Amino acid sequence: MIRKIISFITVIGFLAALPLLGQTENPKVLMKTSKGNITIELYPDKAPKTVENFLSYVDDRFYDGTIFHRVIKGFMIQGGGFTADFTKKSTKAPIENEADNGLKNKKGTIAMARTMEINSATSQFFINLVDNPSLNYKDDSPRGYGYCVFGKVTDGMDVVEAIGNVETTTKNGQKNVPKETIKIISVRRKD
Repeated sequence: MIRKIISFITVIGFLAALPLLGQTENPKVLMKTSKGNITIELYPDKAPKTVENFLSYVDDRFYDGTIFHRVIKGFMIQGGGFTADFTKKSTKAPIENEADNGLKNKKGTIAMARTMEINSATSQFFINLVDNPSLNYKDDSPRGYGYCVFGKVTDGMDVVEAIGNVETTTKNGQKNVPKETIKIISVRRKD
C-alpha cells in the first residue's frame, strides 16, 4: 500500500512538472556602466526581431566603450551609438519596428531609439525613467507608431536613476549630453 502511495505521489509530481519542461527563461544581459551595473530582462516572445538585433550587438561587443549620450531628466536615458570621444559607431541595417507588440514604455523598460522613419532603429536604445505613454504605439503613422519596448530593468534601477539625474550640456551640436562621461563598460548575456 505504501509503495502504491509513493508511486502515485511520484506520478503526480512528474505530471505537475510537465508544463515547466518546455519553458525557458527570458534572456538577460548585464550592462556594466561607470555608474554601476544594470540587469535587463529581454522579451523575445513580444519583440523577436528587436531582441535578436540587440543581442547581436551584445555578442559583437559593440556596446563596450560606448556612452549614454543623451539624458533627459524625468524622461529617459539613451545610449548605444557613440564612443566617449563622441564618434558615431557604424551599425548594421535598420530593423522592423515592433512597437505594436502590446508592451508599453513604462518606467524601467528598455526600448529602441529611432528617427522619424518608423523602421530606422539600429543599435541605440533608451531606458524610460518614468511612464512615457506618448512613446507607445497608437497607429501606423510616423508619429503614432511609437518606440518598441523589448525588455525591462530587473536590477540596477538606482543606477538608471543616478544616470538620469546627471547635469547635461550641449556638445557637438547635441543637447542633453551628460557633462560627466557615462561609459557603458560592457554588455554581456547573463547566465
